[in-house]
Amino acid sequence: MFGLKLFSYSLILIITTSANGELYTFFQDIITSLVDLTGIQPFISPLYPDKELEILLHEQWDFIIIGSSPSGIVLANRLTENENINVLLLEAGEEASVLTDIPIIAGAFGSSNYDYGYKTEPQPNFCRGCTDNRVKWERGKALGGGTIINYMLYVRGNKRDFNLWSEMGGSGWAYDDLLPYFKKIEDTRVNKIDEDFRGKGGYLTISDEPWRTKISEIFVNAAEESGLKYVDYNGKQQIGVSFVQTSTKNGLRDSAEKAYLRPVRHRPNLVIQTNAQVTRILFKEKTAYGVRYFHDGIFNKVTAKKEVILSAGTINSAQLLMLSGIGPKEDLQQLGIPVLQNLPVGRKIYDHSTFPLIAYQLNESVSVDTIDFLNPINLLDLAKGKGRYTSTGGVEVLAFVKTNISTDPDPFYPDIELLVLGGSVANDDGIIFRNIFNIPPNIYDVIFKPLEGKFVYQVTPILLHPVSHGFLKLKSSNPFDAPLLYANYFSDPNNRDIKTFIAGIREIQRINEFPSLRKVGATLVTTPVPGCELYVFDSDEYWECALRIVIGSYFHMVSSCKMGRSDDKEAIVDYELKVFGIDKLRVVDVGVIPLPLSGHTMSPGYVIGEKAADIIKRSWNI
Repeated sequence: MFGLKLFSYSLILIITTSANGELYTFFQDIITSLVDLTGIQPFISPLYPDKELEILLHEQWDFIIIGSSPSGIVLANRLTENENINVLLLEAGEEASVLTDIPIIAGAFGSSNYDYGYKTEPQPNFCRGCTDNRVKWERGKALGGGTIINYMLYVRGNKRDFNLWSEMGGSGWAYDDLLPYFKKIEDTRVNKIDEDFRGKGGYLTISDEPWRTKISEIFVNAAEESGLKYVDYNGKQQIGVSFVQTSTKNGLRDSAEKAYLRPVRHRPNLVIQTNAQVTRILFKEKTAYGVRYFHDGIFNKVTAKKEVILSAGTINSAQLLMLSGIGPKEDLQQLGIPVLQNLPVGRKIYDHSTFPLIAYQLNESVSVDTIDFLNPINLLDLAKGKGRYTSTGGVEVLAFVKTNISTDPDPFYPDIELLVLGGSVANDDGIIFRNIFNIPPNIYDVIFKPLEGKFVYQVTPILLHPVSHGFLKLKSSNPFDAPLLYANYFSDPNNRDIKTFIAGIREIQRINEFPSLRKVGATLVTTPVPGCELYVFDSDEYWECALRIVIGSYFHMVSSCKMGRSDDKEAIVDYELKVFGIDKLRVVDVGVIPLPLSGHTMSPGYVIGEKAADIIKRSWNI
């Protein structure tokens, strides 16, 4: 192997110091094979690291969009509505496969090539029992971004979320300003909706799940018995219970690529390049004029006449800004990156954490039957847009609650979301779902292995408005190194996040005491979490221990590129999403969201793209 690596270095040295295109073409296939075998990057010479094979494409675009997040794809669609405007969309990942369209196997793609594979750094306050003490932070790496691998749950958030943006100085970002955009993106095909608040005829199809387990209906009934109203949580009032609304069409995933991009890919003024990882934004003084990206073994440079737009998501947009010299001055200098603009990029990240170990055993076959799911007839049903495989990863019901310890003055502002699964982590014998939450074998074997083959359902509480927040930093100046991610869960010294989580657990227990769930024998699994055996089960002290042993994420990271006023010391972009101090550069994705939402990030991602498209069109009079 050493000899192979030595030969690889020699070959790369020849290529990276040569401008001979024919020589590169001759060795391209050999280089690719060697990279696969040795892991050596083909673009950095070990002896002359400043020498790189680089091609300046003689193409100039009006707009270059980096990343095919929902926001980026909406921009590509809307900006190219004007046939005189040309757009280059660059995506680091590849095209999705037809397998990603199958809702039931959504959880499998978080450990595939469609995911960046990010995990947080070990920290003492949480995940003490997780595999390697890390939390998985899944991020989509495909044309369509996270909408290729997510659970397709369409959840806008609460009216108060967006009004808070406005109160912080964001003129034009209040709920009433954004409601027309929410309606614009939707083609709503849900049975029970608040008609005045929902859209019809938009690009993105919002549907009920065609198939659910019986336990989902039972839970909804019990929640109503407990006092929660059945609501359209994307409508007038969010607090209450509802079957999930999903970004699916005819039983299949409706990703950003399928909804917004596929109908317009024929436009001659839109060019899409996949497997193109942008490594740096290019500047003349403090004006963005192009980007540098890696594709098929070489670096390319392309230029933009009007703007460069970052839509790579909360983690990757922040990473690319810092690699390009926009970020915390001291951090960039430490890595030898020339500082273009000193801004607190990545210094604050909020996320929605969840506790995945609450399970209820049932005495009736009303939850997922694993054997039944293996029946080949399910594939035939899927082809007809119905059946078990249309279930979005087993998620069937959402409930939004305001716990008894919430101090927010708004009575309709929830602090906990309850996400109800029609089965449990044990349904696949620990193959996939265990890994989503980084549950190690020793904990799985104690809590879930005894539940394999039994009728069980789970409710995972989600902390909607954490006080604690994390951050990210560059690991190095190498754009192919993943950034260092620090989730910082439960770092609040007053323990408010832990207390809210426990209040959410008590709400789950309260709902399970009502007749509908009692009839099917819903019984809390009381096996102690390994590491918490010394505490009295179900005491607050026990739950705090358990929360710190295993905690997961639902991947709703925001705020790394926060939008705000110019006097906001945490802000990276203004309310037109322009990077402070830099011309012709915007960030358009959920990383600009300043505060954690009472919902998920997919729907706001689309809306940010729609609003940004209108802002940009006005700015350039196009």
